[in-house]
Amino acid sequence: MALTLYGIRNCDTMKKAWSWLDAAGIAYDFHDYKKAGIDEAHVRAWCAEHGWESVLNRAGTTFRKLPEAERTGLDTDKAVALMVAQPSMIKRPVLDLGDRRILGFKPERYAEAFGA
Repeated sequence: MALTLYGIRNCDTMKKAWSWLDAAGIAYDFHDYKKAGIDEAHVRAWCAEHGWESVLNRAGTTFRKLPEAERTGLDTDKAVALMVAQPSMIKRPVLDLGDRRILGFKPERYAEAFGA
């Protein structure tokens, strides 16, 4: 099964992940959810695996620009709806290994996942 790297093209963290995977010779498909979108089923599955608090990027400008009413009282359903509507709010990248997903990019976590 091919690996899938989810994210958006104009992101420094994404660029680090691409560079690491390319240097390690690891093949992957890239899913740009800014262009292709992301369905609710994927976001719900990621939230079930990692918790919506980890999947939702509250430090990003997209989230911080939301009206206060949309940023408060968050729960799984509200967070999922926000991320599906504005995928820039999803922590980047999401690397789908098939049996699990890695959120964000840390070289040591990628190295551990691939036995490098």
